[in-house]
Order: sequence, then structure tokens, then C-alpha cells
Amino acid sequence: MPRLNPDMQSDPKIAHKIAHKFAQGDAVVAMVGRLVRMSRAKRGMTRRVLAQASGASERYLAQIEGGEGNPSVVILNAIAHALDVPIADLLPRANGGPAAMTRILDVLGRVPASDLPGIAELIEARAGEAHAGERGRRIALIGLRGAGKSTLGRRLADELGFPFVELDRLVEQDYGARISDLIEMAGLATFRRYERACLERVIDHEEAAVIAAAGGIVSNAQTFALLLRRCHTVWIKARPEEHMSRVMQQGDFRPMARSREAMADLAAILDARASDYARAQAELDTSGDTVEHSLEKLLRIAKRLAGSPPSGPAPGTNHVTSETR
Repeated sequence: MPRLNPDMQSDPKIAHKIAHKFAQGDAVVAMVGRLVRMSRAKRGMTRRVLAQASGASERYLAQIEGGEGNPSVVILNAIAHALDVPIADLLPRANGGPAAMTRILDVLGRVPASDLPGIAELIEARAGEAHAGERGRRIALIGLRGAGKSTLGRRLADELGFPFVELDRLVEQDYGARISDLIEMAGLATFRRYERACLERVIDHEEAAVIAAAGGIVSNAQTFALLLRRCHTVWIKARPEEHMSRVMQQGDFRPMARSREAMADLAAILDARASDYARAQAELDTSGDTVEHSLEKLLRIAKRLAGSPPSGPAPGTNHVTSETR
């Protein structure tokens, strides 16, 4: 049990939370040690040889492999280099993973980098075909805030006669507070758990729906994979300056205080998420467009995706529908 200061000890909830975090950390350290030990054994390398090649002492390597040493990123990278493996191979994978996944990753590690995009498309196409019938007539809108997901989503739902679901509002109802308060009090990870639970509930209860997802849903690989697998997805996009303008029109004037920095941040976020957003089955660019015109184009996309039996193109394939100006 970690040593806590008196204020923390007086609050059982805080003490329990900290103890839980320490326990999780110990488990991660133990797993790293196991992965280092297994990787070394797989290569028939003695601990002394690994110590010489990595620059870490033999004693410290023994501590790491025994789950008692907590190596820095620099040390772990040196060990990975000495073992001739990616550093990611020495880190626990989220929620573990079946042996088949490990085999796939090992195979991909031997593939030229130039071949990886094509392989990714083949895998996503195969996965999409296997789950095409699970999407029903659910249309999910993804993209940055200010693209028009809520406005267009509500109008699209009315046109199709589907219920409109805004995941953020569901999370707020479940938690009993605004998203900003939830994140401040409980953390982003808690928000993402609520988001995943709400999405699962919508999918379980609604065969047909228009769903507006938060822009950051792509940051959780499992939740985003669920969305792609169980919904027809459309990336609602716009130019960065239009995103900013629309956010301010919604009443958020914070960007005006540091407009240059805010625009740079927004552009960086868009750049970081673009490859994930592009996995959607269709794209709609609302830049310089009226709501009515954008709605017409979105309606055409929605009818193509969900108006007939759900066997549309899989996310990540080249069969992406694009509606621009």
C-alpha cells in the first residue's frame, strides 16, 4: 500500500483510487518485464549479452524481468534496439489480445512500409464485409466540432423519420452533469467510458437512427471501431476557418482571445484525426455551403448507404462517396 499524506488518508475514496492506480502500475511493470524476458528468450540471448548490447546493467535487467524495475522510455528503447524489436513489442497491448493478433502483428512487422496502406484497406474491407449486416439503418456523423453534425443530423433525422441521437447529450443525461464538468471532475477516460456505453445502448435499441458523435470519438480505437462496424458513417468536414467561425456562432467566444493559437490548435487536431475520419464510408464537405444544400447532399448519401439493405462499402475501401461543393 503506497504511503499517503494525512489529507488523503482521511478520504477513503481518494485512498482507494490511489491504491488502485498503484496496483495498475505494478501490473504494467510486471507485464513489461515478462515481455522483455520472453523476447530475450525467444532470441536465445543471455541476460549478460543483452546487458552489454543495451547498456543496462545485468542486475537492473534482472529487476526489470522480475517485475521490480520500472525502466524509463530511454532504457526500454535501448533494450528494444538490442533485441532488434520495435519498442511497442515490449509494452502491454490494451486489453491483452489473442494469439492470432500477435501473429498478425508479427507478420506486418516484416512487410515493407510501402505495402502497409494496401494491407490495411484489405483488412478493413474484409472486416466490413463480415459485419455489413450489423449496421442496420444507423447513420453516424463524425468530424470536428463546427462541421455541422448536430444541425444537419437533426434535419436528416426528420427527413428520414429516424430518431436523432447526440451522444454527448446522452452522456450528460447518464452522468447528470455537463461534459466539461464530467471531464474536470472524473477525467477524460471516464467520459470515454460513458461515451462507449451510450453508443452500445443506442446500437442495441435503435435499428434506424441518425447519430452525432463527438469529434474525439476517434481517439478511442475500440469505440471508433464499434461505430464503423455497426453504423454507416459519414465524415462531415469543413475548412478550419469555417469550423472556428461556427464554434463562435454557437456562443463559444474563447477562440477570439487567442485566435492565432486556437486556429493552429484546430488545424493540428484536424491533421491528427484526418486519417481516422477518412475511414468513414462517405464524406460531405460543408465549406461555403448553405444548410439546405448540405442537407440535400447528405440525404442522397444517407439513402445510398442505408436506404437499401445495408451492404455498403466497408470503411477504409476505395469506394468512398464524396460530396463537395
